[in-house]
Amino acid sequence: MTSSRPYLIRAIHEWIIENNLTPYLLVNAKLPGVEVPINHIENDKIILNLSPRAVRTLRLGNDFIQFDARFNGLSTNISIPPAAVMAIYARENGQGMIFDKEDGVDPPNSPPTKPEGPVKPKLSIVK
Repeated sequence: MTSSRPYLIRAIHEWIIENNLTPYLLVNAKLPGVEVPINHIENDKIILNLSPRAVRTLRLGNDFIQFDARFNGLSTNISIPPAAVMAIYARENGQGMIFDKEDGVDPPNSPPTKPEGPVKPKLSIVK
């Protein structure tokens, strides 16, 4: 199966917007494919405002999250693979979703790994 992360990101983003709140994305900036302004990275992470007022041409795709935003007055093209998203949440109340490293998808052409012992479900609590 494909990763559920991009679908969950889109759903939580829509939910936050419909509640008139500000969606923030916490991103692991050290993963391959992440294109963000390096001078805004702190501890290998960056927090991005995804509100309609803050971004232009937002595309929440299955392979990449892409948009244009202004940093220090300069228009910047942002590109993030969904696997780099650590959390999406509302700035005003912190409600949203935190993601594990990856949601159970093996890289292409890799053999499936056999779990040792009982497998625990990987569910996140959404408040």
